[in-house]
Amino acid sequence: MTGKTFMMDVVTSAEMRAIEAKAIASGRVTGLELMERAGQGVVDAIMAKWPDLVHAGHRAVVLCGPGNNGGDGFVIARHLSALGWAVRVLSLGDPDKLPPDARVTYEKWDALGPVEPLSKGLPAGFDEYDLVVDALFGTGLRRPLDGLDELLRAVVRLADDWERGGQGARVVAVDLASGICADSGCALRSPGAYSDASVEANLTVTFHRPKIGHYCADGYAVHRDLVVVDIGLEGSGAVELVTRDRVWLLRKYHLDHKFSNGSALVLTGGFGKTGAARLAARAALRVGAGLVTLGVSGAAQMEVAAQITGLMMTRVDTGQDLTKVLADTRLSALCLGPGLGRDRALDLVPTALAGKGRPVVLDADALTAFEDDPDHLFALLHKHCVLTPHEGEFRRLFPDLAVHEPATTGPAYSSVDAVRQAAKRSGCVVLLKGPATVIADEKGECRIHSAQYDREAPWLATAGSGDVLAGLITGLLARNTPALEAAATAAWLHVEAARTFGPGLIAEDIPDILPHVLSDLDAE
Repeated sequence: MTGKTFMMDVVTSAEMRAIEAKAIASGRVTGLELMERAGQGVVDAIMAKWPDLVHAGHRAVVLCGPGNNGGDGFVIARHLSALGWAVRVLSLGDPDKLPPDARVTYEKWDALGPVEPLSKGLPAGFDEYDLVVDALFGTGLRRPLDGLDELLRAVVRLADDWERGGQGARVVAVDLASGICADSGCALRSPGAYSDASVEANLTVTFHRPKIGHYCADGYAVHRDLVVVDIGLEGSGAVELVTRDRVWLLRKYHLDHKFSNGSALVLTGGFGKTGAARLAARAALRVGAGLVTLGVSGAAQMEVAAQITGLMMTRVDTGQDLTKVLADTRLSALCLGPGLGRDRALDLVPTALAGKGRPVVLDADALTAFEDDPDHLFALLHKHCVLTPHEGEFRRLFPDLAVHEPATTGPAYSSVDAVRQAAKRSGCVVLLKGPATVIADEKGECRIHSAQYDREAPWLATAGSGDVLAGLITGLLARNTPALEAAATAAWLHVEAARTFGPGLIAEDIPDILPHVLSDLDAE
């Protein structure tokens, strides 16, 4: 039986604006009420993360921009002042040109304390605060933050110093760190600028839904910790985020037998090059495929036979050999690429793709082998295939689609855009590996799996971990899981296994820790 991975969504800036506009137009809430809720939500999140700041006597500087993000900042300043804090407010731009709701929150703060103009250069006494609130620019940013370089560098320095246990200040970004494009995560940079200009925050508080920019490109590096606050809106985005509480287990039942859970074939490389395929095959078996066979060249048969027990083995030297193996209709999924070798990939991949209905995972060498003629590969693919490139492989297959930084204007081209276009061009599912793994199918449906924030899994930076991911996808495909679903579920299981094992992880550990992950899910 095939389980299903459900998702929660992330939104673009345009989707967020539409959600807010719909709520306001319905009469259920006003823009000012949303601003008040957002500001209160930021203060609540600050106190929840750092309980030592609850008491009076602390000092904060709130940086307010010329739009609604600045309006949130004035609300935050008011609430911090009510807690007994000494609050300094610096505002960018002409207060008379603030949007109407932000103008109201400005006036409420102005009745309590002064608003100082924020101009170029670093304000005096800027390093004397316990907390810096970045409410300069949020999801609406479309241009680089020219002229604020000295201020932004000072904010980054304070955040870094505090993170290291020094005398810096805690930095909180409202909705999004200023300087970051909400739709791509790219730090916007003026043409010819020496470096990106953006805030780095110890805590980011966003509203209703996370934004794509919190996960992709520079987004994770500058946000560090992310809290999503409910401000009473309804509506979702087109990109989904894979999360733990949305994962259903793939169970086996008492009437099952091995072939009712699928049969997978993983092709190996030649002598001395079989380890990657063996990792993939073991992962496919662990994730529930009923039978997994290694397709081995004659030169590597003894090597593989000495290393396997639960896995099967068959000899596959040429495309003709593979054709004979594929005549077995019980074979329900294939994996080619891990350790396969360029020449062997060029021979075997076309044969593997000849059966248009059989799911195929192509990884590593099965992708790189076609870098000189990717269109030849794309002509062979079908919707049941999954490509699993890392960034370098993606650039070789889709050189015109890869994200090329720096970005100079927003909304900037993103990895979500790139993977969606790549999936459409190739006619199948594309999984771009990374801390934020982006997955899309040929119809444009897209998902992000994040190994960031509270899902960090740095131990996956080890040889062979990508081969295990390919094997997990293959095992799920063998069990008749739809391709997009298999890729998303495998990405989640891959990271969860690494987090369960912890430091010291090597690729061989991932399949063997998987039963603990599956048992934990089954117990929930």
